[in-house]
Amino acid sequence: MMEKEAKKELMRRALKDNHIVHVGKDGLKGSLYDEVKTQIKKNHLIKIKILENVEIKTNDIADTISKNTESIVVDVRGNVIILTDKRTWTSLIQKNSK
Repeated sequence: MMEKEAKKELMRRALKDNHIVHVGKDGLKGSLYDEVKTQIKKNHLIKIKILENVEIKTNDIADTISKNTESIVVDVRGNVIILTDKRTWTSLIQKNSK
């Protein structure tokens, strides 16, 4: 229940934010992970848009990016992934449990 409320809050924030990283035909490379880490550290919440010509499933991409950047997947909808850092996720869960 607490995770559901934290997810809703982060989804609301993601609607307002325009911190976007694109995954294109080059796919998942080290430079992509570096950019995601930088953006998450700076903004705490980012959107990743996957171009339609990428052959890997969006859920698989989300899991791979999450593992390599030590972030949390908030949601995957269509070709958009929303990620947050572990600190923000933990903070919201603790806040909602009080």
